[in-house]
Amino acid sequence: MNIFDIINVGLFAAAIRMATPIALAALGGIFSERVGVVNIGLEGMMLMGAFSGVIVSYYTANPWLGVLGAIVVGGLLGLMHAFLTVTLKGDQIVSGTGINILALGFTAYASEVVWGSRGASGSVASLGVIDLPFITDLPVIGKIIGSHTPLVYLMIIVVLLAQILLFKTPFGLRLRAVGEHPAAADTAGINVFRMKYIGIIASGMLAGLGGVFLSLAHLSIFSWGMTGGRGFIALAAMIFGGWIPLGAFGASLLFGFTDALQMRLQSMGILPPQIILMLPYIITVIVLAGVVRKTKPPSDYKPYEKD
Repeated sequence: MNIFDIINVGLFAAAIRMATPIALAALGGIFSERVGVVNIGLEGMMLMGAFSGVIVSYYTANPWLGVLGAIVVGGLLGLMHAFLTVTLKGDQIVSGTGINILALGFTAYASEVVWGSRGASGSVASLGVIDLPFITDLPVIGKIIGSHTPLVYLMIIVVLLAQILLFKTPFGLRLRAVGEHPAAADTAGINVFRMKYIGIIASGMLAGLGGVFLSLAHLSIFSWGMTGGRGFIALAAMIFGGWIPLGAFGASLLFGFTDALQMRLQSMGILPPQIILMLPYIITVIVLAGVVRKTKPPSDYKPYEKD
C-alpha cells in the first residue's frame, strides 16, 4: 500500500460530494448572519430537510418533490427562527438550540409512526447521478467532477449566485446593511424587519437543501441523527470562509476532504475507527481555534429596536 492508494481522483470526487451539504448549510448561515442573526439551528434544519425529503419521496415516489419539500420545511423553520428572534426579540442561541432539539425529537417520533422504527426509514426513490457531456471524457478532471448527483452541480451554481447576489447587487447591499448597521439602513428607507426575515428564511431553505442531499442524493433512506454534526461544521466553514460564499465553499471543500479521507482510512483499516471518525471534528476545532480570534463577524447579533 502506498500514498496513491489513499489519495487519488476517487478521494477528491468523494470530497466534493461530502462538501456539498456543508457548503449549502454554510451558505444558509451566511445569509442569516449577514442580516444580524446567528443561526445555530442549521443542524436541526438540515435534519428536518433530510427527513422531509424522504417522507415526501416515500409517498410520491418522486425525489424531486422530496427536494422541494425539504426546501419548504427548511424555510418554515427559518420563519420560526425569524419570528422568535426578530419579532419577539428572543435569544438567538436559545432559539437555534430549540430547533435542533425539536428536529431530533420530531424525526424520531415521525419515523416510529411511519416506518415503525426510530433508527431508519425504508428505502425510497432517490436522485441519480448524471454525467456531464464532454467533461467526463477529460482525464483526471472528468473523474473528479464529471459524474455527480444533480445537487452537487446545483450547490456550485448556488454558491456563485449567492456571491453575486450579496456583493454585486443592490439587494445584497441592503441585506448586508441591515446586518451591519440596521439603524442606518432604516434611515435609508430599508425595511429592516422584512430583510431580516428574508435572510433567515433563505438560511433555512439552504440548510434544508443541504440536509436532503444526505437522504436523497448521498443515500436513499433517512436515519436518525444522520446529519452527524454537519450543521455545526457548516458554521465553522462559514467562519473560516470569512462570511463570504466563495470562502465558505473553499472551507467546505477542506472539511469534505477530511470527511472523505476518514471514510477511506476506515475502509482500509489503517487506524482504529474511533480515531478516524474524530478526524473531521478535530480539523474543525483546529480551524476555529486559529481563525475565530482573527476574524470579525459581519454583525453584532443584537435585536433591532426601531425608534
